[in-house]
Amino acid sequence: MPAGTAEFSRYARTAGWSDGLPLIPPTPERVHEFLAAVDGDPDEVVAELPPSGAPCTLAGLAANAVMAGAPPASLPLLRSALAAMAEPAFDLHALNATTGSVVPAVVVNGKVRHELEIPFGPGCLGGADGGAPSIGRALRLTMRNIAGQRVGVTSQSVYGTPGRVAGIVFGEWEERSPWAPLAERRGVPGDAVTVYGAMGTVNICDIAASTGSELLEIIGKSMAYPGANGFLTSTVFSEVMVAVNPVWADIIGREFPDITDVAARLWNHAALPLDQFPSTHRGPIEALGRVDHQGLVHLADSPDDVIVLTAGGLGGLHAAVLHSWGATRSQTRAVR
Repeated sequence: MPAGTAEFSRYARTAGWSDGLPLIPPTPERVHEFLAAVDGDPDEVVAELPPSGAPCTLAGLAANAVMAGAPPASLPLLRSALAAMAEPAFDLHALNATTGSVVPAVVVNGKVRHELEIPFGPGCLGGADGGAPSIGRALRLTMRNIAGQRVGVTSQSVYGTPGRVAGIVFGEWEERSPWAPLAERRGVPGDAVTVYGAMGTVNICDIAASTGSELLEIIGKSMAYPGANGFLTSTVFSEVMVAVNPVWADIIGREFPDITDVAARLWNHAALPLDQFPSTHRGPIEALGRVDHQGLVHLADSPDDVIVLTAGGLGGLHAAVLHSWGATRSQTRAVR
């Protein structure tokens, strides 16, 4: 195996291991440095990954993390995230094979955000310095090189997304949130990861709202559009993730200190009248019982499917929505 980055990158591309960016050679010394970070058994099977069904060992994960340029200290987080993605309810096989542009997003809670420099403030979804891109890339290379996800072969994604190269990895700004951290609310306090099948990001902008109710109304109404995956009649259920910047979170939190009330407000506004859909779509929607007594179709089945967290810069004006691919249930795991 070539030892230099340029030579190895060319070699890896020929071998089918490359995402098109330079790769660091996964020498035994570099892989051992990763394994030492967790004092782990190289042959430990972290997960069996579709579509190949191949077992991903701790050494295999470490090798892909080396190639991605991730820090050795990230291996515990990578192991937890990958194991969470392999949970049956996450439906990784479908996510890896679909025509959609879905990528497993990773939300990080706890002190590990600081230790690995996972951004949770300005530019947290892309552009901020820190460990997130290399960590996300490590997971993406693992999907390519061990799970066997190949564009046009095992993956039929029509467009893909930049997140399929660098992943989507960001933290929650717990220190600025009026609500308990996401992972804690899901029963996993402290260092934790939540994996979520995201169809990319949508920016929500508002300059007129001044109350928490108004902000939730504009965010909620902006979440609902006819082509969102949550409205597909082939989808049994769909989650939706909403990142609220700290300035807005302060305003919303004063009016709605209970996060379940925030989710309920967003869910209520994220709905469309049945006549907003093409006529051929209306019958199947009605047949599924998705039209409520007001003639509205909700993006998600329940407020429980609305995942709210605090993240982003202090400039205000924006929220970010990550729509779900569909019938994939987000998973939360502790980072050990």
